[in-house]
Amino acid sequence: MDNKEQYLRDLRTYVYGFLLAVVLTVAAFWAALGSGWAPGTVLSVVGFLGLIQLSVHLRYFLHIDRSRQQREDLDLILFTSLVVLIIVLGTIWVLGNLHERMHMHM
Repeated sequence: MDNKEQYLRDLRTYVYGFLLAVVLTVAAFWAALGSGWAPGTVLSVVGFLGLIQLSVHLRYFLHIDRSRQQREDLDLILFTSLVVLIIVLGTIWVLGNLHERMHMHM
């Protein structure tokens, strides 16, 4: 009976996560295509919904939370995110500097 209860609890978690992900995706599409808001507002709303979507995926699908057991996984994800951010921002910086030095005006 314990396995069945665990299975039902996991299934419920996945269904909640899926429903939240679908609602957030539909909300982002509506904000981008049908809201009629200013572009800056749309960008802010979609970015905020994206952050919520990220937390939903981490919590409901990857089972990463703030518990002591999951701390190493969370640290690994945060470090990987930091490395990716450094690479992306460094690339933008270098290419922007190269664009400026080449005097390419469009």
